[in-house]
Amino acid sequence: MNQTRNVAVVGGGPAGLMAAEVLAREGAEVHVYDAMPSVGRKFLLAGRGGLNLTHSEPGELFATRFGERNAQIEPLLRAFGPDQIRAWAHGLGIETFVGTSGRVFPKDMKAAPLLRAWLHRLRQAGVRFHMRHRWLGWPDAATPAATLRFATPEGEITQAHDAVVLALGGASWSRLGSDGAWVPWVSGRGVAVAPLVPANCGFDIGWTPHFAERFAGMPFKSVAIACTDGRGRRFTRKGEFVATATGVEGSLVYAASALLRDEIAERGSATLMLDLLPDRSAEQVRAAVLHPRGARSLASHLKSRLGLEGIKAGVLHEVLTRDEMHAPDKLAETIKAVPLRLQAARPIDEAISTGGGVRFDALDPGLMANALPGVFFAGEMLDWEAPTGGYLLTASMASGVVAARGVLASWK
Repeated sequence: MNQTRNVAVVGGGPAGLMAAEVLAREGAEVHVYDAMPSVGRKFLLAGRGGLNLTHSEPGELFATRFGERNAQIEPLLRAFGPDQIRAWAHGLGIETFVGTSGRVFPKDMKAAPLLRAWLHRLRQAGVRFHMRHRWLGWPDAATPAATLRFATPEGEITQAHDAVVLALGGASWSRLGSDGAWVPWVSGRGVAVAPLVPANCGFDIGWTPHFAERFAGMPFKSVAIACTDGRGRRFTRKGEFVATATGVEGSLVYAASALLRDEIAERGSATLMLDLLPDRSAEQVRAAVLHPRGARSLASHLKSRLGLEGIKAGVLHEVLTRDEMHAPDKLAETIKAVPLRLQAARPIDEAISTGGGVRFDALDPGLMANALPGVFFAGEMLDWEAPTGGYLLTASMASGVVAARGVLASWK
């Protein structure tokens, strides 16, 4: 650049910080604004159980994990994908390793050391951080797109910039800063926004009080789920999930959540078929159920012959009548396909992430809004979603890189 330009990056999550890094490296004057007292709060929360940075699977497979947005996300991953994430972490002095699931983690499994090293490097590069600055949109419809309003501890201010990268997140975990308040401001300036919806979320079933009191918080382990929506899309996978007081949540349910959520929205409910014994065939299960049990109770028989007890036995009683429990063919059939009727997705603020957001057809390839020249979007503000497993973080950071490069390209 022939002259120093100043850029506002609004949102101090991974997408915003990555945009700030790319811009500062190229000599831009970068100002990061965030409503919270410190940046990266959701990033730190994600790291409590071990920060899942990315996934080690081949790039061509990785790029298929984004459902209906595969075509839009794949170019972002070409700019900054899983290999680049690992190299970037190593450049910060953070060694990584590949877990048995193929997921990639920092060697110490912690997010805080990586974030501290990252912020240190950003400050050394000249990035300026403005905390407790909550974006309020634009002063009015006629205001230049790069002039922004902020609420600060000292009162409301207006700041003019040469370009803006908005990376405010979706609407999950609002206490950490992403509350979706930006939607009317952005759509009010002519940028198309798809409604925000929960992603990687749990669902309500409406257990009986007996089941909820006895099994809430307990896992369904070594099971498989299957579901098919009205458009013929099918999901099936082995894994585990957890019963909650109102329904189900956990990694296996999250993986199917987009299909289940959309089916509920279209038809009012969705049916999840639960295979309690995925490693046994229907014929093996039927033979075990029909095996003479003598004086043993049905519960003892199922435990002895099939290992069914606890929550797995409990869910059978939840969906079958007493007579059906004692009808061998019906019981065997249900063990391999317990129908769970999901009534609603849990509230968006409880979700791990969100779908919906700024539509890709409202943006150019550099993620600049067609209706707002000089304003770029990144992260969960964009209309995409992904399963857990490193895909969310990788694509968010990749979008920050692409948005920053878009800013730089617009100045040439």
